[in-house]
Amino acid sequence: MTTFWSYCRPFCLTAMVLLILAAPVAVRAENAQPARLSDNVKADDAKPVAPAAEKSAQGTPAPADDAGAAPTIRTPPDNQVQPKSLTDTAIEKVKQAAKTASDIFSRVPCLPPKGVPRLFSLPHVTHKLASGEQVVIVAFGSSSTAGYGSSSPEFNYPNRLAAQLHRKYPTAEITVVNRGHGGDDAPEMMKRLQSEVIDTKPDLVIWQVGTNAVLRNLDPDATAQTVQDGVARIQATGADVVLVDLQYSPRVTEHPEGASKMVKLLGRIAQLRHIGVFPRFEVMRQWHENQALPIDSFVIADGLHMNDWGYGCWAKLLADAISEAATRPIASAAAHTR
Repeated sequence: MTTFWSYCRPFCLTAMVLLILAAPVAVRAENAQPARLSDNVKADDAKPVAPAAEKSAQGTPAPADDAGAAPTIRTPPDNQVQPKSLTDTAIEKVKQAAKTASDIFSRVPCLPPKGVPRLFSLPHVTHKLASGEQVVIVAFGSSSTAGYGSSSPEFNYPNRLAAQLHRKYPTAEITVVNRGHGGDDAPEMMKRLQSEVIDTKPDLVIWQVGTNAVLRNLDPDATAQTVQDGVARIQATGADVVLVDLQYSPRVTEHPEGASKMVKLLGRIAQLRHIGVFPRFEVMRQWHENQALPIDSFVIADGLHMNDWGYGCWAKLLADAISEAATRPIASAAAHTR
């Protein structure tokens, strides 16, 4: 009589051998799973494991196992996996934004103007940066400040300015608030000066003004007086002020007498009130005449508003001027703090 064992023996022995050979493979596959995240590490911070051809989680290539088998994945211990802090994440975003901004100048460099003084004093901002306090900047103006003509909000001048300043001061808490309204000039801006600027409690106000007054043929002297009154109100809060004059573009240069007078009046206000002025008109004129840049390389087809490169270069030069001001002695800056 044939027993079950005599019948099963050839097949059972084969099955047992296969099970024995398969056991190490199963163990290896189990060991290849990433280590469990510790309780203090969020799942969102987990990174995908690098393949053998790339770097391992510890930054060194993971060697292949013998006989071409899948490599053993080495996951660092739980106490070596640290989630990124909010500061680190913010700095990474700023660096990426700065890199994007620098790409704008890859073909056409942004050069500083020649013979144009850009030195001005910013005692309040200088003190805040030196003491590690938060700095709030309000960009106040019309469509140039709002960013009309840029391809996206990322490329308007206030956002480019923020990226440049964060690049220069990566650990500082600097906020740039955009308060640009298209079509406004001094009278309309004064109506929102309190609610949109002063109530924000800025440390610096960058006031772009004057272009629409020239285009509308408004009285330049009356416009200048309105701006001077507004500057006095801002200074009374302890904030620094920088004026930005007209853009050099076809729609503006069609009014040579009015444009020239407005630029001079804004410069005079800066002298009287001891504030800074960014000479945008002269800077853009040099782009065209000294650097031989075609107008359409920094002004859009409407003949008035700037494009991404124009806004980006303006922001870069302004950030350089702010940085220069912040490197000067601040012996009297304490008197300007609130």
